[in-house]
Amino acid sequence: MIKLTKTLKDELWWLIISADYDYSRIAIADYELNDQHLILWLEDKNNFKNTLDECLQLNIPAKQFAKLIKDEGFNSYEGSKMHPDKNYLYKDSIEINKLLAWYQHDATTTEQTWAREAVVKKLLTYLVENEARGVDVAVSS
Repeated sequence: MIKLTKTLKDELWWLIISADYDYSRIAIADYELNDQHLILWLEDKNNFKNTLDECLQLNIPAKQFAKLIKDEGFNSYEGSKMHPDKNYLYKDSIEINKLLAWYQHDATTTEQTWAREAVVKKLLTYLVENEARGVDVAVSS
């Protein structure tokens, strides 16, 4: 679960409002993945910043990022497997690699971008939908 502080929630709202509620205007200026967090620096594409210090920094726990990769099926594909005992084929999801290992070693740069953008979109969607209903936001994926 990604806990949003009041300050971070307010900053995200300002970013959403400044982008006229258009998610496609919110860009990831830079990113970093370490053992603990996926760190994203966000900005409005119509108002690019000169430094990362001016961007909104979002720290997402690596476990939550891994869960999103799994939920979206980024690290797997639909394929056929042979049943080990009964020797018949069946369709199943075939995992390419473990979640974060897939992101770091197997994913193309485009797939990595899709995964990072999916996190941002899910977070912003959840924030807008729940704030509209008056629910206190603690984002889970």
